[in-house]
Amino acid sequence: MPALHNRINNEELKLRMLAETTPRITVSFYKYFSIPDPNAFRDRLYRLFSQLQVFGRIYIAHEGINGQVSVPENNYAAFRDELYGSAPELNGIRMNIAVDDDGKSFWVLRMKVRPKIVADGLDDPDFDPAKTGTYLKAREYNTLSEQPGTIIVDMRNHYEYEVGHFENAIEVPSDTFRDQLPMVADMLKDEKDKNIIMYCTGGIRCEKASAYMLHNGFKNVFHVEGGIIEYTRKAREENLPLKFKGKNFVFDERLGERITDDVIAQCHICGKPCDVHTNCKNDGCHLLFIQCAECAEKYEGCCSEECREEKNLPADEQRARRAGRENGPMIFNKSKQHPLRKHREEWKEQRGNME
Repeated sequence: MPALHNRINNEELKLRMLAETTPRITVSFYKYFSIPDPNAFRDRLYRLFSQLQVFGRIYIAHEGINGQVSVPENNYAAFRDELYGSAPELNGIRMNIAVDDDGKSFWVLRMKVRPKIVADGLDDPDFDPAKTGTYLKAREYNTLSEQPGTIIVDMRNHYEYEVGHFENAIEVPSDTFRDQLPMVADMLKDEKDKNIIMYCTGGIRCEKASAYMLHNGFKNVFHVEGGIIEYTRKAREENLPLKFKGKNFVFDERLGERITDDVIAQCHICGKPCDVHTNCKNDGCHLLFIQCAECAEKYEGCCSEECREEKNLPADEQRARRAGRENGPMIFNKSKQHPLRKHREEWKEQRGNME
C-alpha cells in the first residue's frame, strides 16, 4: 500500500519528473458537494492517484473538492474514470485542460483536508455554495458581455487581474477572496437588477461568488463556466473572438499562460511593458512581482537594490538581517500594500505628471 504522504526529497522528485519522457497533461477540476468524511475520502483518492503517477494539489473539505494536477497522458483516462467514480456528484464533472502547458507543472502529489476548498470567511448557515448563478459558455459570454448595462466582475486577486482580464471587467480591490465577497456586494448594491457576470481562473471562486450574490438579493447573476481556462479552450475551438486580453495567471511553476499577445502590465521596477511574474530571489523576501529581462539582469532577479544586496551577503549576515521578520508580512507578500507596489504606484504617478 502506498504511503499516504510523500517521503522523498522534493529536489529529487523534481529531477525525476523533468527526466520523464511520457507526455503529461495539466488539468484542474472542482465540485461543490457534501463530503461526510473528508479524511477517508482523501486517503482513498490518494492511494488511487499515487498508483497513476498523478502530481499536483488537491484540497478536500466537507463542501467539496478542488484540484490542479499533472497526469501522464497514458493514465489520463484511468485518472478521469477514478475521479468520476469516487462519488455520484463527481460523475462527468468538467475537467479544465491547461491551454499553454507541457504538463511539467508539478512533481509531487499533495492532498490536504481543509475547512473549505475556497476560504470565504462566511459562517452563515443558510448560505449554500451549490445554489449558484447561471453558467455561461464562451459563445454565451461573448453575447451577454456585449449587451448594454452588463457588469463584468473579476473575482481574482490584483496580481492576476494586472496581467490579463476580460474587456471592461472591473477589479474588486482586495487582497483576499474572503474580503472580496462582501466588497463586491457593496460595490454593486445599487445594481441588483442588472446582468452581472463573474469570472475567475477555473471557475471555483466565481461560482461561489455567484451563489453569494444570489444569497444577497441580486437577480441576474452569471458566471463563466470553467473560468478563463475553459472559456479560452472553447473560444479557440469554435473560432470565436477572444474577449480576454493578456495572460492568465496560474498557480504553478509557469505563473501564467498566454491567451493573447496583448501585454497590458508593466515591469514593477522600470515601468516597461511586461507581464512576466517572478518571485524575488532574496530568501528574505520572495515577493511575487513583475520584472522585465533588463531589470532581472540588473537586480539579479530581486525586486530592489536592497534585496539584491541582501541576497549576496554571506548566509549568516543574511540571517542576522532577516531576524525578526522571517515570518512577517514581507515573506511571499502578494499584497497591494507591499512597499515595492507603493513605490511603483508613486513612480507611475510621477511619470504621469511629467507627460
